[in-house]
Amino acid sequence: MYVCICNGITDKQIKNAVAEGATSLQLLRDELGVGSQCGSCTEQALSFLDDTSAQTNLGKSLFYAAASPA
Repeated sequence: MYVCICNGITDKQIKNAVAEGATSLQLLRDELGVGSQCGSCTEQALSFLDDTSAQTNLGKSLFYAAASPA
């Protein structure tokens, strides 16, 4: 699905950039051009960052919970 129509950026491209370490909208803008034109895609791009951050934090919590002695 296209997220940034101005630059032809898809959700998969954004998700890949986040998976490869993009942690801010500025990094997505620098790498892909997201939000550099009209800006209507920034909210959706930020939601991918938030979703990934939440999943990473949940994964860390589960890891530490499993690793801690009972």
